[in-house]
Amino acid sequence: MLSASDMTDGGTISGAMGTGTLTGESLRKFFERDAIAVSRDLLGCHLSVDGVGGRITETEAYFPDDEASHSFRGPTKRNGAMYGKPGNVYIYRIYGMYWCLNFVCHPGSAALIRALEPETGIPQMMERRGTDMLTSLCSGPGKLCQALGIDIAINDRLLDRPPYAIAPSAPVPIVSGKRIGITKNAEAPWRFGIQGSRFLSKPFR
Repeated sequence: MLSASDMTDGGTISGAMGTGTLTGESLRKFFERDAIAVSRDLLGCHLSVDGVGGRITETEAYFPDDEASHSFRGPTKRNGAMYGKPGNVYIYRIYGMYWCLNFVCHPGSAALIRALEPETGIPQMMERRGTDMLTSLCSGPGKLCQALGIDIAINDRLLDRPPYAIAPSAPVPIVSGKRIGITKNAEAPWRFGIQGSRFLSKPFR
C-alpha cells in the first residue's frame, strides 16, 4: 500500500500502460496492483459502455482489510465479483436505488469510479439523466451509472469484454482527500481526482 508521502496533492500520475484500449495482458497488468496506485492511474482514462462514456475524473480505493469495503468480512453472494480477476467489474446498489461501478485490482480490493467527464454519447446521457447540464451528467457514482446505462445485468465481467472498453491516459495532475459517504475508516485519504476538473462529485478541500 502506498504511504501518505506518495499521495501529495497536486502530484502527477503515470497514466495507464501503453496506448490503445487495454485488453488481455495489458488489462491484467494495469489492474493487478495496489488499489491506490490503480485508482490514481485511472484518472484521465477513457471509459465507455456501448460507446457512451468519457474521461474518468474521480475515484476511490478500497481494500479487504478496510472496514469501509464490501470485502471486509470476506466473500459473499453480493460481493462475489469483487474477487474476480484484475480488471473485473463489480456493480452494487446503494440506498436501494443507485448503482455504483467498481473495478477489481487484487482480489477483494477495488477502485470505485465516482465521476466522469462526458465525451461520447452525450445525447444518450442527457436523455437517461433528464438534464442537459454537462457537469451534472456523471458527477457522482449513481449519476455516472445512470448516464452510462449501467446496472447489475453487466456485473462480473472483464473490462475488455462488451459492453465495456477502457483506454489509457496521458499523465494528469491529481488531488487527494477523504472518501465520501462512509463512517468507517473515514479518515483514509483514498479519494482521488483530476486537479481543477469541473466534473467531480464534490470539490476537494
